[in-house]
Amino acid sequence: MTDDLRDTLDRVGDRFNLGEYEIDAYLAVLEHGELTASDIADRTDIPQPRVYDTVRSLSDRGLVELRESRPMKIVAVDPDDAFGDLRSSFAEMVDELEARYTAPTRETEAVSLVKSRSTILRYLEEVIENAEYELAVSLTPGLLRRFRDKLAAKVAAGVSVELLVTPASNAPDPSTFDYLEVATIARARRGITTPVLAVGDGEYSVYATQDALRDDRERYGVIFNRSALGFLVSGFFGTVLWTTAETLAADGAERPFPRRYASIRRAVKDVREFDDEEFYAAVEGRDIETGADVTVRGKVVDFAIVDTEEVASLVVDTEEGRVEIGGRVAALEDVEGQEIVLGRGEPPAL
Repeated sequence: MTDDLRDTLDRVGDRFNLGEYEIDAYLAVLEHGELTASDIADRTDIPQPRVYDTVRSLSDRGLVELRESRPMKIVAVDPDDAFGDLRSSFAEMVDELEARYTAPTRETEAVSLVKSRSTILRYLEEVIENAEYELAVSLTPGLLRRFRDKLAAKVAAGVSVELLVTPASNAPDPSTFDYLEVATIARARRGITTPVLAVGDGEYSVYATQDALRDDRERYGVIFNRSALGFLVSGFFGTVLWTTAETLAADGAERPFPRRYASIRRAVKDVREFDDEEFYAAVEGRDIETGADVTVRGKVVDFAIVDTEEVASLVVDTEEGRVEIGGRVAALEDVEGQEIVLGRGEPPAL
């Protein structure tokens, strides 16, 4: 690598290695031209004690100026001045990097640890984009804004989207934000300790702390590439996070049937919601005794679920008799349900 290319990379990295707090603060200052620390805290999700460190980081990168008055003022630097020196060198850098690039093979590890904020965001986006019928996400208000269009596209395509927004104190007000545009049901949960995660179709999943998406380089995100491990994140979301959150909006009966599920809990909750109606199920899964792949089709005649959602099951009346369907790693039921489709009138197609 040439010295010029290395120098350019160093400068680009210094300018653009921004955490979520830094990005929010920078955009707020750009929009208003000049703000105090209190103004920034009021206009963003940044806790007041973190504002000063955040704006000093921006100042060190040459993106804002700090005027030491009472109170201190944070003044926007013209982006043309802040980034002008990078324009030509950036284009040359990309050309030289392309010449050195070798396309990597797709990762196949069951679990991957990632440390870069940009990498975690890329995987979150990938999980959202690739979900075909079921998506569970826990996002900060900033990430909700970032992925709003992609979530809305999934809802429009008929994907079931469970959205958890955290911390609840900073969640957009339902009176001014259309949650049903981006989710089939949305809840808010207190606390900055709630992780950021996404699970697509019960398989591919991403888990990260909120600190990992800010500026804490000692925190990691975890990528689960296989369904058996993705289930762990899905189960944690459903039993620990979702059950301790408050509902913001729900579409109720508006989504049409048949509906497809990776989670037995979501299937059972829909049956419970329409308790006076008849449902038919088609299930692909495994016999819990032999491990053999099985397909179950028939009328749903019973269901069970506890308030904590730790236990959930369906009973399906088939031509061979009644079969009890559980979720992943089921032990008390007859079949571990891996993919479930609910319909009306007759067993739906898988």
